[in-house]
Amino acid sequence: MEKDSKVYVAGHRGMVGSAIIRQLKAIGYNNIITRSRHELDLCSQGAVAEFFQKEKPDVVYLAAAKVGGIHANNSFPAQFIYENLMIESNIIHQAYLNGVQKLLFLGSSCIYPKMATQPMVESELLNGYLEPTNEPYAIAKIAGIKLCESYNRQYGVDYRSAMPTNLYGTNDNFHPENSHVIPAMMRRFHEAVENGSSEVIIWGSGKPMREFLHVDDMAAASIYICHLERKVYDEFTDERCSHINVGTGIDCTIKELAETLARVTNFQGELSFDTSKPDGTPRKLMQVDRLKKLGWTAGIQLEEGLKQTYEWFKENALDLREA
Repeated sequence: MEKDSKVYVAGHRGMVGSAIIRQLKAIGYNNIITRSRHELDLCSQGAVAEFFQKEKPDVVYLAAAKVGGIHANNSFPAQFIYENLMIESNIIHQAYLNGVQKLLFLGSSCIYPKMATQPMVESELLNGYLEPTNEPYAIAKIAGIKLCESYNRQYGVDYRSAMPTNLYGTNDNFHPENSHVIPAMMRRFHEAVENGSSEVIIWGSGKPMREFLHVDDMAAASIYICHLERKVYDEFTDERCSHINVGTGIDCTIKELAETLARVTNFQGELSFDTSKPDGTPRKLMQVDRLKKLGWTAGIQLEEGLKQTYEWFKENALDLREA
């Protein structure tokens, strides 16, 4: 990849896409293409075809997706499967038709079975039933992996897939109901401190274990994976298990996360756990040996990453209050 290569980042306003752009610019890439959802409807086959025919990008980072936490996945399953299937199908197919040789598709750790062996190795894919609360989203992401694999096999292109663990950081979605666990809890703790509340309620039992990766680490890993020579990448993958896990390889309980967030936000009250809310998958820890062997490891520790994220949240809290 030359520094003047035309790079299209789909989903550039999202948490991951914006982080990828920041890091691409930092290392000297200056020919980056973006389109907002108002400028380009990624669910429209015709609009995506017209865009690729006009722009002819050299490289594509496919970070666009409809995302959300347990509540959002439970409430809008049809939207989650439809929109994600359409976005990835349109972009991957038009990338092929318009001569894009290198593409990176970003998935999710929810592709693995609910009761997958821990830590989850890439070969666990399709080895069991998915977690019901996010099954539609997970099926769409699995389809994206298989699209990349199939286009590689049939057309000889170089389309890769990276499966991140739970992400957090700058530009996260802090909606009180439709966000993921870290931004939802961080907002709850922040508002409790502001309001002088003596209690913060945590959804679920607090027992499930989760792994968290700062979005800046995810962006660095994405660029690293995309830049690898094909022969190096292929040495650690195969055409039917071509995706790579991206994470820290370290997890914690939701209770431990809540306690860390209490320290970060300086909340002095009590933690209560609402067991009427679903826990989701008992544990989701990624095995990241494949990525380590390729030469990359995460660098941002959880508490430090949460402190950085909280500073960003406070600077943008007024803008996010109605989000």
